[in-house]
Amino acid sequence: MSQELVRETKGGIATITINRPEQRNAMTYDMWQRLARYMAELDPDPEVRVVILRGAGTQAFSAGADIAEFEEQRRNSTLAKKYHAAVDDALESITHLPKPTIAMVAGFCVGGGLEIVTATDLRIAADNSRFGIPPAKLGIFMPYREMSQLVRLVGSGQAMDMLLTARLVGAEEALRIGLVSRLVPVAEIEQYTYEVAAEIAGYAPLSHRWHKQVLEMVLSNPGLDGLTAEQADLPFACFDTEDFQEGRRAFMEKRKPEFKGR
Repeated sequence: MSQELVRETKGGIATITINRPEQRNAMTYDMWQRLARYMAELDPDPEVRVVILRGAGTQAFSAGADIAEFEEQRRNSTLAKKYHAAVDDALESITHLPKPTIAMVAGFCVGGGLEIVTATDLRIAADNSRFGIPPAKLGIFMPYREMSQLVRLVGSGQAMDMLLTARLVGAEEALRIGLVSRLVPVAEIEQYTYEVAAEIAGYAPLSHRWHKQVLEMVLSNPGLDGLTAEQADLPFACFDTEDFQEGRRAFMEKRKPEFKGR
């Protein structure tokens, strides 16, 4: 296992830590590839209910792609396409993981780091966090998938403000514009994030999976035009599950349900 990207699982919560604090947790080409593999491995794992992505320490979630690799990995369009394929695979694996994902953000969250964060379901930020998309400083620009994720969260106007100015957005502004979901003191962020993750992990996994699926459908097809029979029937599939029966019984018996994801 690469120590630059550490994966751990405890109590139904998997944590992936970007572990290069001396480089502000910058992502290398190998790390993008490994991140996609880790997400693929977590997908079928029945022990994992929630995935947290974080940076080591509290000074940076991630400063984005490691610029030191640009000469080797991204000095021309051919190499850049290969590099971006690894980034795209990693971001897609986060977006489409059928389990809740949480970004725990402290410190700097810039470029590719912010792209990871926008791919998650819930973004919890510390009050020392700073966010930015600075490709204009390097003569490059934000690709399609990454742009789509950013615009979904903050809208086109705020996205262009960040891109054109390449400025850093503070924690309070990030909360106001919808870039992050919650804001807590940096001293409390780890405990708070894991408490939220544990709460989510205690609910029905199938409900989480289908909520993510339905949300994606609503975002990509707001008019719900041309739904297949399977898509139209999806909201009722839960009533045939063991988890629904358990949830109903637990409610009647005034006890905590024990969901199995079946």
